[in-house]
Amino acid sequence: MTALPPFQELLDRHQGDVLGFLISAVGPQEAEECFQETFLAALRAYPEAEDRNLRSWLMTIAHHKAIDHHRARGRAPIPVEELPELVAASPNGSDPGLWQAVSALPPKQRTSVALRFAADMPYREIGKALDCSADAARRNVHEGLKRLRRELA
Repeated sequence: MTALPPFQELLDRHQGDVLGFLISAVGPQEAEECFQETFLAALRAYPEAEDRNLRSWLMTIAHHKAIDHHRARGRAPIPVEELPELVAASPNGSDPGLWQAVSALPPKQRTSVALRFAADMPYREIGKALDCSADAARRNVHEGLKRLRRELA
C-alpha cells in the first residue's frame, strides 16, 4: 500500500489538466466553479483514494461534476433579454471555435475528446474516467473527431 502525497501536492500536480478539461466540458464561465467542486469532493474522499491512479480518479470526479453542471443547467434556465456574444476560452490557447464545436458533441464523445486532447490522457485512463473500456474510449474519440471534421469542414 503506497502512501498518498499531501493533498496540496496532488492539487498542484493536476490542477492544469482538470481545469483544461472543465473549460472544454462546461465552458470558461462555469469551469472555475466545477473545478472547486471537483477538488472539494476529492478532498472529502482523499483518505479512501489508496491504490488508485490519482489523475484518473480526479478526472472521473471532474467528469461527474461536469455532468452535474449540465443537468442543473437544464433544470434551471435563466431568462435574459439579449444573449451576449461569447467567445469561449480554450485549453492551451487553441482555436475557441473548435472547443465550441467540441462542447456541442454528444456527452461521451465530448468528454472523451476533451480528456484526450485537453488533458492528454491515454485511452485506458479515459476508459476508467468514463467507466468503460479503453476500446470504447478510443471509439468515442474517433467518432467525436469524425463528427468535428464533418462539421468544421
